[in-house]
Amino acid sequence: MRIIEATLFALRIPFIEAFAHSIKSRTYSDSIVVRLKASDGTVGYGEAVARPYVTGETVESCLEFMADTLWAAVRQADYSTAPLDLESSLDWLKAIAATLPAGTSDTVVAWNAARTGFELALVDCLLKSQQRSLGELLPPQRSLITYSGVITSSTVESAAKNARRFKQLGISQLKVKVTGENDRDRIAAIREAVGDDLSLRMDGNGVYSVQSAIATCQTLTEFKIDSAEQMISRGNPADLAAVRSASPIPQMADESLITLEDAQALIAAKACQFFNLRISKCGGLAHTIAIAQLAQASGIRLQVGCQVGETAILSAAGRHLAAWLPEVVFVEGSYGTLLLSEDVSRTSIHFGHRGQAKVLTRPGLGVDVKDAVLEKYAHQTINLATASVPGLG
Repeated sequence: MRIIEATLFALRIPFIEAFAHSIKSRTYSDSIVVRLKASDGTVGYGEAVARPYVTGETVESCLEFMADTLWAAVRQADYSTAPLDLESSLDWLKAIAATLPAGTSDTVVAWNAARTGFELALVDCLLKSQQRSLGELLPPQRSLITYSGVITSSTVESAAKNARRFKQLGISQLKVKVTGENDRDRIAAIREAVGDDLSLRMDGNGVYSVQSAIATCQTLTEFKIDSAEQMISRGNPADLAAVRSASPIPQMADESLITLEDAQALIAAKACQFFNLRISKCGGLAHTIAIAQLAQASGIRLQVGCQVGETAILSAAGRHLAAWLPEVVFVEGSYGTLLLSEDVSRTSIHFGHRGQAKVLTRPGLGVDVKDAVLEKYAHQTINLATASVPGLG
């Protein structure tokens, strides 16, 4: 089967309220949705979230790589030869990913967001063509997924208010964005608001030095913090290992973990106790699963994370992954219209009371995408099959 048409939608879906951390404050989703049409008429959807401070990709460079490199490869591939067999499901995912060129760039760590958008669209399309769900290839280990809440960088009062709201919703796990300013006051107020039983972890998005990260972890350990995510910037794994060895709080790698080579280096350095797996950051399902398997073999615990502003498409992929993994400690995402003013799916995908959500069973990724929503919020639409794209080669 051939892919005969591709359309890229660069979206700007407004948030209900701004989402802020130590590096960026966002007021809208800037996802890129990839729509592919196969020769049998089946349509599939994927999603990419470009973050220059994570993989080095911007929306503009992501679109260019998709148009010039990925589409050129996909339109030439014959996907009828990919072995779709439940006994070799991971091999099938790897075969799909192998059709997508990696590319190189002096400014990009890896074209992971761009490749994710196309990989998910291919998986969705090819599975739908056979009326099969991704859940058949990645059989769920659990029927319900429990999601965490996230408290953005904000005032002490606002943080405590949001913490109480999450507790009222029955959320049992919270992640708090820390910035180096008023960290202790904010964490103390949140812990007081939710009590001792609720799980708290923190995320620094790489703004601390090695010494300030250690000092912050030592100061905040009294508040029963379960993990400290990416306190220092991406760099030498030995630096994160130094934080781990001196910190009473377990360390989690996020921006330091983009490629399989990153995972190998982090494990070799004994740099952390947790990996944060984000599908768009890690290059799609096949690459994320490879990292997860390496982590589990090495005793690294896992969080399935998300990119801020994900639509239902990436949320669905993350849910399938979180349901399939043998062990996962924390899961993030599936905010849907809890954050977005409008999501792209016909049915709601966001988590409910206690942060719980059911596994998805419909064909493909399990999301029924509304083209009208894509068209409504797209500030740029590129049809790669029927028109040349000015400025994109």
